[in-house]
Amino acid sequence: MGKALAGTMAVALGGNIPIIGKETAIKAHVMTVQGKIKPKKMGKTLIHEHILVDFIGASETGYHRWEKDKVIEKMTPYLLEIKEQGYSTLVDCTPAFLGRDPVLLKTLSENTGINIITNTGLYGAYDNKYLPDFAFHETAEQLADRWTGEVENGIEGTGVYPGFIKMSVNQAALSDLHKKLIRAAGLTHLRTGLTIASHTGTAVPALEQLEILESMGVKGSAFVWVHAQNENDHEMYRQAAAKGAWISIEGIRQESMLERIEKIVWLKEAGLLSNTLVSHDGGWYDPEKPGGGTINGFTLIADEVVPELQKRGFSDNEVDTLFKENPAKVFSIEG
Repeated sequence: MGKALAGTMAVALGGNIPIIGKETAIKAHVMTVQGKIKPKKMGKTLIHEHILVDFIGASETGYHRWEKDKVIEKMTPYLLEIKEQGYSTLVDCTPAFLGRDPVLLKTLSENTGINIITNTGLYGAYDNKYLPDFAFHETAEQLADRWTGEVENGIEGTGVYPGFIKMSVNQAALSDLHKKLIRAAGLTHLRTGLTIASHTGTAVPALEQLEILESMGVKGSAFVWVHAQNENDHEMYRQAAAKGAWISIEGIRQESMLERIEKIVWLKEAGLLSNTLVSHDGGWYDPEKPGGGTINGFTLIADEVVPELQKRGFSDNEVDTLFKENPAKVFSIEG
């Protein structure tokens, strides 16, 4: 492997890989709910979707809230739809205490042939409604121990391992609690190599998180600014990308599609396509609603967004950058 390629992969994996000449061997994998795969096996990927979300709150949620068989029956057709569109991988961003169910995800992956990636971490947005009691009193080191334990030993004895760290903060200057959560994520990344994807929204908390992580020795390329579409000052994208961060444009629905497309086009014109991620933030089965509620499927990007991007001058290679190359870099783990 040449130095240029090795350097590229080092950036993609958070910049923590030593480069020792052109013969250096770098083994990378992606952790799915069925186990490790090579990054190139991800294929076309939707990097932010949801199979199930339970909004009742951390104190009341649990596996008793849904029947797996009913969720599988309802959500399987939506996965088969994207398989027909040529997608191979879906990243499920539902965190613990908000409906994460590793066994459910593994079963769906086995049944459909779609790679599914789940996560470790905690979700602090919406004024901490989805944080368990221990999140308030444990230290960053203790939280990192919990998350590292899931990476090393699997989630709750299921044999399913997380493939990234899912975080969330309020769309404001970070509280002390949320600073602690981000420090815990940084520690977990340094121990495991997993990328941090943080539900963030606007630039103020995004840049603050990057500053904290950088102070810990975490490269910006290990951080995904989730819901970056909520920031209206596009120059903030330049600032985050200059630090190596990923700019993730999501929340794609019929009514928001054209606005999201404009942001993606701007990112291309600004030379930031190699830092850009795109997904629906779609789904999901809601156990609070009869029959799981109405599902926002995962097909709008392939059906309408990609054709519109192509009309606006995106080449096939540029589309592949968004849906193949960038996701493979984001979710690659050394070793």
